[in-house]
Amino acid sequence: MFNTAIKLIDAANSEDPNIESSEGKDWPKELLYSHRMSDMIERYAPEADDAMKIAVRAQHIQRWKSPRSDYPMDRKGYHQWRTRLYTFHADTVAALLVKAGYDNDFIERVKLAVSKKSLKTNPDTQMLEDVIGLVFIEHYMLEFAGKHPEYDEAKWIDIIRKTWRKMSERAHQFALGGNITLPEPLVPLIQKAVA
Repeated sequence: MFNTAIKLIDAANSEDPNIESSEGKDWPKELLYSHRMSDMIERYAPEADDAMKIAVRAQHIQRWKSPRSDYPMDRKGYHQWRTRLYTFHADTVAALLVKAGYDNDFIERVKLAVSKKSLKTNPDTQMLEDVIGLVFIEHYMLEFAGKHPEYDEAKWIDIIRKTWRKMSERAHQFALGGNITLPEPLVPLIQKAVA
C-alpha cells in the first residue's frame, strides 16, 4: 500500500506544468519539492512511520491547481488561499490513499497533518512543520531572498523567526547542528534571528 500511495502521489505531482532544474535535471516543480521533503524526513526522523512519510511526500500535492492569483492580493486573500490550500492538499491525498487501500483511521491521520491542524499539539503536524522548515531553509530560502531584494534586514529577521517559531526544538538543533546546508549568504541573518 505504501509503495502504491507514493506512486500515486508522484504521478499527481508529475503533472505540474512548472519546471525547476536541480543538479542538471529538469523536474516538475512539486515533484522535486516532494522528493526533497522525503529526503529530509529520512535525514531528520528516520524512525518516522508510513503515515508521516506519506504526509511529507504529499504536503504540496498538485499545488499549482490552487494558485495564489485566484485570491485578493492582500493579507486577507493570502490567509484565505492558505486555508483552502491546506484543505485541498488534505482532500487530494485522502482520495489517493483510498485508491491505495488504506483505512479511514490512517487516512484521517494523514489528512490532519497535511491540513496543518493542531500544530504544537499534534506530533504529526509538528513533524511535518519541522520538515517544511528544514527544506525551506536548505533549498528555498536563498531563492526567496533573490525574489525580494526590497526586503531589509528587519524584514528578513522577521521571516526567519516566523519559520523558526513553527519548528520544534529538535528541528532547531538539527538545523544548527550541521545536518542541513544553510544558505551561505544568509547565515549571519539566520544566526542573528535565532539568537
